[in-house]
Amino acid sequence: MAERNTSPAGVLSDLRAVDGALYAAVAATPTPALDSALRRLSRAADHSKISLTVAAGLALVPGRPRQAAVAGVAAVALASVAANLFGKQMVHRRRPDRERARVIVARQVPMPESASFPSGHTASATAFATAVGVVLPVAAVPLGALAVAVGYSRVHTGVHYPGDVAAGAVLGFAAAVAALTVVHVPLRLAGR
Repeated sequence: MAERNTSPAGVLSDLRAVDGALYAAVAATPTPALDSALRRLSRAADHSKISLTVAAGLALVPGRPRQAAVAGVAAVALASVAANLFGKQMVHRRRPDRERARVIVARQVPMPESASFPSGHTASATAFATAVGVVLPVAAVPLGALAVAVGYSRVHTGVHYPGDVAAGAVLGFAAAVAALTVVHVPLRLAGR
């Protein structure tokens, strides 16, 4: 009977193995009907363009939609700073090797030069969806689905491991909670 390695290093090694296997499984699964759409979605999410466009539309409507836009943009800003200036600088995880995993060229987007962990696209999309969804509940499901799709698109296009996306989602949720505390709660208490 093999001895189990339950040390933190052993658990981390096992998690990396699962992460790599999930990445390889996505790369090996033929999805020609999805490839182009997910590639376009991944590119559209660069620099939070989708979230900022939605926020601009919401900001045109007074009341809760405008408050949701403010909370959403604040959450995106916090998530982006946390992911790109802190997370990626602290962890320095290398990007996946798309050639070795045989990620289909038709799926690929340009490989970012930054570190892989955490996914900034996912962090920002999750932060926006969470913050806006709390202030404007009718938007929670569609924006949440969009955030999930953005996160998956980053694995599908070969630029992130699933673990990077999961970490980005957790970071995005935390950024939304912080933004809501700073932006939305004072607005509600002020009666706006």
